[in-house]
Amino acid sequence: MSEAVVDSTGQSGLPGVVAGTWVIDPAHSTVGFSVRHLMSRVRGRFTEFSGEIVVADTPANSSVTATIELASVNTGNDMRDNHLRTKDFFDVEQTPKMTFASTDVRASGGSWVLTGDLTIRDVTKAVEIQLEFLGVDPTGLQGEQRVGFEGHTSITRSEFGVSFGVATEGSKVVMGDRVDIHLEIEATLSE
Repeated sequence: MSEAVVDSTGQSGLPGVVAGTWVIDPAHSTVGFSVRHLMSRVRGRFTEFSGEIVVADTPANSSVTATIELASVNTGNDMRDNHLRTKDFFDVEQTPKMTFASTDVRASGGSWVLTGDLTIRDVTKAVEIQLEFLGVDPTGLQGEQRVGFEGHTSITRSEFGVSFGVATEGSKVVMGDRVDIHLEIEATLSE
């Protein structure tokens, strides 16, 4: 694990990462989630997404934006995935995209906290993503610079208007309200 460093001005930095725009590489990244179903957890991911990480000279001034195509949901079960695309869940015909736009980034010990606005079904809520900087490869796979991060957060899906199957008082939990989001991100420096 590579840790954030502090320079002589007291600013936290990402060792080896140059300022600029880094484009998320979906072929080497994962946007995944898990949610409780009865006594187990269902895991899934989105296969179509894009985003940019704009690294500033002072990392605390950096920003992240991302767009996820909700119709690309994949839990390994076609019937469940088709249900997730309906009005009961994502309503992809009316709101096909989930978006994230950062509002703050700060060092926290040897890792980072990324705060931003997550929008699902036209509802926007602030979320905090715990990030671990995995490092930078200055020569990448084909000579391009690459950077890696791993992140996680949890959201309450009913706060975004996705309340199908949420347990009511006295009923059994069919599907949990908390959704854990897992991110594994590789990005390349834009030319």
